[in-house]
Amino acid sequence: MKHLLCLLVAWFALTSGLHAADPVLAPAGRKAWVMHFDGDWLVARGLPEKVLLVSLQGLANRAAPQLYVVHPKDFQWEITEPLFEFYQRKHHVTFTEVKSAYEALALFAQHAKGYVIWEPAVSASLNVAFTIAGLESAVVVTADQVALVERHGLKKIDDLRGRYAGQTDAQIYTDAYARYWSRCTHDSIMLMGGHAGAVRMPAMADWGVRQKMFFHDLSANPVHAEEVALNKKLYSELVPLSTVFGWHSYAKDTEEQQTTLLSTYGLRMEGLHNLPNLSFNCQFTFTPGFKFKNNHRVAADAKLTADKKVYLAFVQSDSIGIGVWTKPGRGKLPFGWQVTMNWTKFSPAALEYFHESATPNDLFIGGLSGPGYMYPNHIPADRFALLMQDARKLMATLDENIMEIMDNSAADGNLGNADLTKETVDRYYAAFPDVIGFINGYGPARTRDLRDTRALISYDYYIDPRRPRDEVAADLNELIAINAKRPYFLLVHVRESNDVNSLVEITKQLDGPVEIVPVDVFLKLAASNKTYTTRYQLPTDPKHFKGF
Repeated sequence: MKHLLCLLVAWFALTSGLHAADPVLAPAGRKAWVMHFDGDWLVARGLPEKVLLVSLQGLANRAAPQLYVVHPKDFQWEITEPLFEFYQRKHHVTFTEVKSAYEALALFAQHAKGYVIWEPAVSASLNVAFTIAGLESAVVVTADQVALVERHGLKKIDDLRGRYAGQTDAQIYTDAYARYWSRCTHDSIMLMGGHAGAVRMPAMADWGVRQKMFFHDLSANPVHAEEVALNKKLYSELVPLSTVFGWHSYAKDTEEQQTTLLSTYGLRMEGLHNLPNLSFNCQFTFTPGFKFKNNHRVAADAKLTADKKVYLAFVQSDSIGIGVWTKPGRGKLPFGWQVTMNWTKFSPAALEYFHESATPNDLFIGGLSGPGYMYPNHIPADRFALLMQDARKLMATLDENIMEIMDNSAADGNLGNADLTKETVDRYYAAFPDVIGFINGYGPARTRDLRDTRALISYDYYIDPRRPRDEVAADLNELIAINAKRPYFLLVHVRESNDVNSLVEITKQLDGPVEIVPVDVFLKLAASNKTYTTRYQLPTDPKHFKGF
């Protein structure tokens, strides 16, 4: 009982106005500054200046939203320019362009107390430097940039050159833990992995610096036993239900390994490592009078009847900010879009932008698995209910009534077992009494169920953007032929960066009768005629991915 009480208190603190990441209303008509980054993130070339600038951004944006970064159109997060325009149009922010690091320092060096030097030859030293930057209000520089920052009155706070020579990452982060962990925030942590080697892309560092997070890229791969042990120690010492920001290291482990690990501690993931401008975005709330209104195509209590045909629904997950939202063709097909629900807490303007620019064919759904990315087969029972209580509140705010679930702990990307245990399915049905249904998977999965008129349907197909469109059409027609019993409910996951116009062409090649329907209509129809088999993850199925 004492343990449960502590969890409840911690949960209340995280979901109430006491949480440091909650947005505050930035006054309309305020002034701010903008920088335009190029696409050069090479360690030997463009990275040092960007590191200096994102660390400065985190400090400058502590007291007020002052510095915003626009990235090139081919940057993974494609919405930085549309959101920049949204701030001008809806929040009446007047931006002045900053064209160089020198100009940025002239404006914002006053928010820093000094600088810390990292060593490009020792990769982990950058994450240690970011940790110091947050705690000591320092900008992060290489030795070549010292003269630049000293011209703006900044003094040396720390110098990491030589400190970690010859040490492993486990040794480096163990030292950083001893020096800094006790002073860092314990309600979030920055997993600054992602790109490694010649290219690094720490665009989310401004957020971690602002919030005084501990930065690391510790592995969850069992072959790195010392790193895994320290990773577990850090996760175990976070406040219950905390958030892991960033992304796993592409050089060390897999998304599946890291997400499985953090899920076992009841933590939620918000990525990627290159998600920019959160230190700016977190300081705006929704515009006055704005309220989410989803494009529901069917009433929550409606009862539909499926005909003897194929019903196909498209869903795009991977967060709408890195998909095809700004590309031509959106709106030509009914599409479900998985929303990063926690953005209501630290990036409200982005969600308002998406909802404002939605077409009648765009339906928003909750996910991924809860209030953040996690693998539900591994969430401890005493954390599950509290996490999903938060998810229900977020879905209510966003006017969503479909939950998307994903557990790839026994899979690898779009391959492998993505099924849910019966215990997990039971928990979701109990935790979300008001949703009209659930969808599951990433690649194809086999978990299906129907309870009290609410269906749970898994993806039958995954559209890789690299697969030729005629081959995708042939694959779908093969599924239609194999699943001859009608109605057949064909749920398709559209991988980020798929072009919507090309999907329209695919639908023209399908063997009929086929009807493309919104995902809420799809789930209502699936509840009307259960031609699918109830199935869960079997005891004989693999339980873990790559031996974790």
